[in-house]
Formats: sequence, structure tokens, C-alpha cells
Amino acid sequence: MSAYNDVETNKMPSPTPCMTTMAKCSFGLAPGSIIVLPAKMVNSENMTVMDMTDFKPFVNILPFAMCTSPANPAVAAAFGAPMPCTPMIVAPWTPPNPKVMIKNIPSVTLPSICMCAFGGVIQMIKPGQTTMMS
Repeated sequence: MSAYNDVETNKMPSPTPCMTTMAKCSFGLAPGSIIVLPAKMVNSENMTVMDMTDFKPFVNILPFAMCTSPANPAVAAAFGAPMPCTPMIVAPWTPPNPKVMIKNIPSVTLPSICMCAFGGVIQMIKPGQTTMMS
């Protein structure tokens, strides 16, 4: 049995968030990339698959260009003018997919989101992987 088998279908759900996934923040002015480090060594279409712990700012979640959140101190200090995005994610992707485990950690699906400490909702907009052979 593979490290990432779905209990019911014996394959990863498609599309699967992985290394080239694009995301957006509700207060960001441009999409950003998700970086999935290859340490897990679980791949789909030769790209490392995401799990719920891939939420670290500047490691997994890159900036979304400029931030417009009034809760961001830099934006507030600039009287509401957009300022460079500094993702402040403090909790894992939610909800996870408990049926698909990546090295004993639940994977994520496209509806999974992260929250930025400045009030932004980060969601995936392009999965990075679209097909899966069973």
C-alpha cells in the first residue's frame, strides 16, 4: 500500500495540491506560489504532495505581492496604502483530508484554507497537479 492511498478509492483525489500549486490571499494583490519541500518524498506526477503542515511563511507560502489588510501594521502606518506582503500564517491548512495521509500527516485538498494573522484567507486557486494514475 502506498504512503498516500485513499482509503476508499486507493488513489489520490484529483486534482491534488502539490509543489506548483498557486494560492491567493483575500488581502493580497497577486497570486503566490506554494513551495512543498521534497523531504517527504511522496510525489504525484513527479511533484511533492502537500500535507496540512505545509503552511510556513516564506518557506511554504510565498508573499502575495502587496497587502491591503487594515490589520497589517505596515498598511496602517501607510494610512491604508498597500504595503509588501509578509504572510503571517500561524495554523495549518484546514480542513485536512484524513483519508489521505502523507507520512502519517493528513493531506490537503483544494477547499483547504489557511488564515493570516492580519485577517487574510489564503486559498488554493491552481492545484499544480491535475491527473493521477491509479
